[in-house]
Amino acid sequence: MLRRDLFKAAAASVAALATPRIGRAERPNKLVFVPTEDLSVLDPHFAGPRSRRTHAYLVFDTLYGIDTSWAAQPQMLERHQVEEDGLTWTLILREGLRFHDKEPVLARDVVASIRRFAARINLADALMAATEELSAPDDHTVRFRLKRPFPHLPEALAGPGGIVPAIMPERLAATSPFKPVGEIIGSGPYRFLPEEHITGARAAYERFPLYQPRAGGSVGYTSGPKIAHFDRVEWLTLDSFSAMAALQAGEIDWWELQRSVGATGPRPRSHCHFPICDGHGRPALQPSAPALQ
Repeated sequence: MLRRDLFKAAAASVAALATPRIGRAERPNKLVFVPTEDLSVLDPHFAGPRSRRTHAYLVFDTLYGIDTSWAAQPQMLERHQVEEDGLTWTLILREGLRFHDKEPVLARDVVASIRRFAARINLADALMAATEELSAPDDHTVRFRLKRPFPHLPEALAGPGGIVPAIMPERLAATSPFKPVGEIIGSGPYRFLPEEHITGARAAYERFPLYQPRAGGSVGYTSGPKIAHFDRVEWLTLDSFSAMAALQAGEIDWWELQRSVGATGPRPRSHCHFPICDGHGRPALQPSAPALQ
């Protein structure tokens, strides 16, 4: 199977198209969103429902993102270098990256995160099997020394898939990959508010003021600049009857409806309803993560 076919199949398996219903609640700085299911899984390295993946892309960031041609593009990385006939990959982090606890994102955080999610993601696991040494020579450099060439290294660190290859602090990434982390701290555009999370009812996020969107690059599925246009995002878990009533009453802004792949229906509308857009007012992430549009 061709590489593009592999990634199309992966994306289809975890990003079944959703038809949004958009209300007109007058909340210029807040988005109230009703997802297809409850946010029951918070750890981005765990497989879970669609809501977990959307939550992960709000809170966390990835080393690479996927563009609209299904190719991996640097996201948290400034650049990468490939040497020695493909046996050495040097990844350089962007300056100014910070976690939501205001600590800087360091290469050792990246190394620990890769080791953790590789235990759950097949392509990343294959990368680690081909790796002789994974190291952090300095705070902004991650280096792979490979046993054999692995040209799909960027894709292995980008996804897409049911598990998001998110970067988290080293102290959290040290948690067993088969045990949920005790805190949800990422470096993405929005900070998760644990004190407002009630399983089966609601979740809330606030814009992280220290987040620095990528300065360049085209907007893709999970790649390119991510600019937060809302100060706050609230998720409500409602049954369909309650969601419809809330939409009609103007109490919510977005009701996500699950539909099967290949189904027809309206596409998402104006970017003014989307919490994260690129610098030109276009959705930063496509329907694979609707709350990020």
